[in-house]
Amino acid sequence: EWTATARRYWSEAGVAHKIDLRLGPALATLDELIRTGESNRFDFVFIDADKANYLNYYERAVALVRPGGLIGIDNTLWYGKVVDQTQQDPDTKAVRALNRRVYEDDRVFAAMIPISDGFTLALKK
Repeated sequence: EWTATARRYWSEAGVAHKIDLRLGPALATLDELIRTGESNRFDFVFIDADKANYLNYYERAVALVRPGGLIGIDNTLWYGKVVDQTQQDPDTKAVRALNRRVYEDDRVFAAMIPISDGFTLALKK
């Protein structure tokens, strides 16, 4: 149902021919893209998924985007929990770890935008 709706809008926007829809576990799909030589070929990767795998998605995204490409990461302020050290649930810890990794990563220039629940943009060098 969701795919049919998406395809309709892709067609209306005139971009259906540019979209290669892949349904399946995200990490396996990203690994397959890397394995088949798609590294450094994407302009943009958007991450908004299970927080436990944010670091895994980020590392694969860095491999997949071309130099000058962008990685957008949603929920990087995580309801303000990331700055509250009393919050130690697994999702909050995962978002903190991702934020630290992006901050320290010399492969990207990054900025966290404090809109909504936080959004980070990382530009691959």
